[in-house]
Amino acid sequence: MSWQDALDTDGCGMLPEQLLSADECREIAKLYDEPDLFRSTVDMARHRFGSGQYRYFDYPLPDRLQQLREDLYPRLLPVARDWAARLGREAPWPDTLGEWLEMCHAAGQSRATAILLRYGEGDWNALHRDLYGDLVFPLQVVIGLDAYGEDYTGGEFLLVEQRPRAQSRGTANVLEQGRGLVFTTRDRPVRSARGWSAGPVRHGVSVVRSGERRALGLVFHDAA
Repeated sequence: MSWQDALDTDGCGMLPEQLLSADECREIAKLYDEPDLFRSTVDMARHRFGSGQYRYFDYPLPDRLQQLREDLYPRLLPVARDWAARLGREAPWPDTLGEWLEMCHAAGQSRATAILLRYGEGDWNALHRDLYGDLVFPLQVVIGLDAYGEDYTGGEFLLVEQRPRAQSRGTANVLEQGRGLVFTTRDRPVRSARGWSAGPVRHGVSVVRSGERRALGLVFHDAA
């Protein structure tokens, strides 16, 4: 199954190629200890978001992160436009990330949203959505920076879809080191008797059983 088909079926899909080498993963993970690169730090337990910590990068982003964002945006754009068409929504996203971010900034959404997440043993992340303003790109990418089964266990990526007049459906995915998991920011098209409807989706992280799990989150709209 292609990553696009998996997105349609489950709301998330693993890109086929390695986006980052093991060395690049380690170098990006080390950035967590350079506070000048970040605009804010969030302690999840303090805000009752779960347990663990993450940091929002500030602009300008490190070159490798900027390149990843610019390379991934046009790959995700056809899916975003297709989903909008199915749901009868506007598709305001232009052909390039730079043009889209200019629109975000003009609307007052100018803060960087790339995230570096760090979980230790016993940490987890509650189900949520990454919505930071009125302008939203419907897909985002998370990249594992550590090797599952070697550096940590547990900590699966969780996705829960609320289904109309039915129980919610959940999926769990292991983040492979250097691989990118594409997932929906807020909902996905679901076929119904009347055509297409929006299935609300939230994501989170299961309890880390051992070790340290670090990940890079790439959101394609900026924050107000």
